[in-house]
Amino acid sequence: MKIFLDTAVLDEIRTAASWGILDGVTTNPTLAAKAGRAFQENILAISEIIGERATVSAETVSLEAEAMVREAKLVTSWAPNVIAKIPCTPEGIKAVWQCTKAGIPTNVTLVFNATQGLLAMKAGATYVSPFVGRLDDTGQNGMEVVEQLAQIKRIYGFTTEVLAASIRHPLHVIEAALAGADIATMPFSVLMQIVKHPLTDAGLERFLKDWQTISPELRPF
Repeated sequence: MKIFLDTAVLDEIRTAASWGILDGVTTNPTLAAKAGRAFQENILAISEIIGERATVSAETVSLEAEAMVREAKLVTSWAPNVIAKIPCTPEGIKAVWQCTKAGIPTNVTLVFNATQGLLAMKAGATYVSPFVGRLDDTGQNGMEVVEQLAQIKRIYGFTTEVLAASIRHPLHVIEAALAGADIATMPFSVLMQIVKHPLTDAGLERFLKDWQTISPELRPF
């Protein structure tokens, strides 16, 4: 499963990229507003940090298909690894289909059930993003939608990648992997939670303490 960061903060992206495990970045208008710099400037900076093998999703903000397509053409012209993020509305699905025909990669966002995701797949979306955490907030099982979309993809051979979004905690990451998601996108705080464990820290502290009792004057390497 690919790991994406859901952020527009460059320092967070640099840190994850330095580990060699970052496959992409997703942004939205809310995250972009927190970045403190012009939208295009920030997308270009993210693109440069993650490199061409990874992708960055940049959201369109219009409501009509024709305008969405224009914006999708614009943001994807900024760098070869930029994906146009388009909401799952009737106009959005129409825009995705037009983008598909024009060779413009898309990420269909704000997906809350498998039928919405199915339409995005049929329209040729590059990614489809079910919002797990927001569904959980309403008392539904958000991960069930991820599992359903992964199964639909397998049955019908769609090429769209299932991107589990609105990830809230480490358990969501494991559940997404087990559900068959192609990608999980998460805040930097969640990434830090999944890489750290108190028993790892305690074990390392014990190992180093024991090493000092054996050869305090020597380093192991």
